[in-house]
Amino acid sequence: MAGGHQAPRSFLPLFATNLFGTVNDNFLKTLASFAVIGWIEDPRLKPLYMGATAAALVLPYVLFSPLADRLATVFDKKTIVLLAKWAELPIMALAIAGFRAQSAWTVVAAVLLMGLQSSLYSPAKYALVRDVGGADRISTGMGGMEGIAFGGVLAGTIAASVASDRAPPPVQWALLAGFALAGLAASHFIRADEVRGTERRAVDPLRFFGESVRIVRGYPGLMAVVMALCVFWWGAAMLQMGLLVYGREGLDLDATRTGLMLCAAAVGIVAGQVLAGLADKRRPLLAFVPAAGWLAGVLLLALGFLPVGPGAFTALLAVLSFSLGFFKLPLDAEIQRVVKGPRLNTVLAWFNQVTFLFMFAASACYAALSWAFGLGAFLWAMGVAFVAVPALFALAYRPVLLSLGARALAGRYEVAVEGAACLDGPGPYLVLPNHPAMVDPMIVATALRRVPLRPLVDERFFRAGLLTRLVLHTLRAVPVPDLAAHAASRDRAGAAHALETLVPGALASGGSILLYPAGHIQTADGLDAIGNRRLAWTACRTLPPGTRVIAVRTTGLWGSIWSRAGRTASPPFVPTLLKSVFLWLFAAPFMRRRRVVLHLEDITDRAADWAALPRPEFNRNLESWYAGNGPDRAG
Repeated sequence: MAGGHQAPRSFLPLFATNLFGTVNDNFLKTLASFAVIGWIEDPRLKPLYMGATAAALVLPYVLFSPLADRLATVFDKKTIVLLAKWAELPIMALAIAGFRAQSAWTVVAAVLLMGLQSSLYSPAKYALVRDVGGADRISTGMGGMEGIAFGGVLAGTIAASVASDRAPPPVQWALLAGFALAGLAASHFIRADEVRGTERRAVDPLRFFGESVRIVRGYPGLMAVVMALCVFWWGAAMLQMGLLVYGREGLDLDATRTGLMLCAAAVGIVAGQVLAGLADKRRPLLAFVPAAGWLAGVLLLALGFLPVGPGAFTALLAVLSFSLGFFKLPLDAEIQRVVKGPRLNTVLAWFNQVTFLFMFAASACYAALSWAFGLGAFLWAMGVAFVAVPALFALAYRPVLLSLGARALAGRYEVAVEGAACLDGPGPYLVLPNHPAMVDPMIVATALRRVPLRPLVDERFFRAGLLTRLVLHTLRAVPVPDLAAHAASRDRAGAAHALETLVPGALASGGSILLYPAGHIQTADGLDAIGNRRLAWTACRTLPPGTRVIAVRTTGLWGSIWSRAGRTASPPFVPTLLKSVFLWLFAAPFMRRRRVVLHLEDITDRAADWAALPRPEFNRNLESWYAGNGPDRAG
């Protein structure tokens, strides 16, 4: 109905298709593992067949994910899912024939074909989340899909274990066929509004990997999201392998109680993802990802080093798994939010490649750690990873870095923004703030974080250390050539030319720029002194069409420990930072927060008029605007 409101489509058929597919994958793999062990008499061959069975379900994701992406440019995603579910029926027929004949290689071949079938439609089924539910329901859809996936792994593994011991072969075979038929039936009820891709990627796995990496790097910070998710899957694979052995040998549990412990882990992850999906729909949880990871890391270290009994171990494991679910879901949802359109298929296919490479690496890590340090080594290794990786992720992904910065600053500053509506247009923007204290760039960046502002930073800071470079890279900072440093070099002319074209070039490329005209904090009288500086004047003389100039007057910081009040020079950075952290930790809860006001004003037309004047007059006009109501001396 044109122009009418369309009722949201149901996720239920997609969820059911995912459930029965995941259940059957793991039912077949587990049943095959038990059967092959029983059929092979030579103990030296049993590990070979076990390894082949495990690899058969995983290897296709590494090799055939590029083909999965290509299929999405030829067929609709729903068609891909339907074809995959139809293909599941003859695969199950081959598996049943292998079980009847007790042919190990026939069963392994069926597992390999099942892995191929799953890898070819996996990107399509996850990309359907947006097509079915729309952009507003991504978190709900991904929470359901991931929760069901973990539930399917658990259900398929447990069902195969019970069926292997207690059900006759015809019942086992009937379950294989029944799961396949149920998934096929559910797939016919999927309804989605799709946009088919037209870009063709390489089918060769190595070429596809390289092309996909270039695509992902085109989305600022997305690589950090993917790597954090890969570490989750690395940890999940380590946890699954480690608990099977640690439960029996480290905690002296029988098979049933070890299985219950694994159930607690799986249920915890499912519950964490489902609840995170519901919560993320109301309030984005991406900024909470580091906290969830750190909680998981602390619990893993506790499990690895503290002498706890089976009951306490299982309880802590459930909480740990719940936090891992909260860690994972916002990252999954972020990929769907950032990558729109047909390229989502490519990114998801490449993500499958990388994920399963990390899972292969987990096998090697687990074997090496257990051999070198004992059965519990996987726990503290995971603990270290989940303490370090969330910290790196927070520093490497701009929305999280600025959100955490805003939360930290809120403990000491009460920030109000006046005139934020002038940032509602498409941009790009040249934002020109005054500079009352060393802390105000952080306050401005976090308060205006909905606009991806690229700060201009002296090139010296890019050489200040690895951590500083990481943060500047995350903020996509633009290095400003230091003419004094180039004064004695032949490159001075080139540096001067780069300085002249720096801001116009960055603005022309579609980015918004954060530029401090004065280049230093306010002097002791509380007034900005731009002096003879030329960067803002040059930028305003050569603005690309459509650029808006936004001036920012920050008040409330004069008199803080970060200002020059009572000093003849700028405060030393490291001692002031340590003092600020001490106050934030111990004194801020008992102190009145300092009120800071950011007044924004669109001065595009005035800036164009001022830029036609000589540079000193342009700078005086800016200084006059910053003075506004006079020096800010309230402390």
